[in-house]
Amino acid sequence: MISKKHYSAEFKQDAVNYYYSSGKSQKEAAKDLKIAMSTLCKWIASAKENDGVVEHRGSGNYSSDAEKEIARLKKELRDHQDALNILKKAISILND
Repeated sequence: MISKKHYSAEFKQDAVNYYYSSGKSQKEAAKDLKIAMSTLCKWIASAKENDGVVEHRGSGNYSSDAEKEIARLKKELRDHQDALNILKKAISILND
């Protein structure tokens, strides 16, 4: 199974800036940065659409602290519901 790498917003922006300042092709710049060319291409396209800023919506990026807290609480609720379902199944097995 291939795991996805997560890059910081700063790394993405630096990679795009490197591509533009180096004068190298996308393939050469991606090779220098040890990332896939398709990844660099996506970041460049994102920067073009957003006035030179790479949009970064990875894990843990929320537009406000309230959204971050809501996401954390939803995850916590899911975890507790899963634990409760497991306990209910265990009790039903033991009572049989």
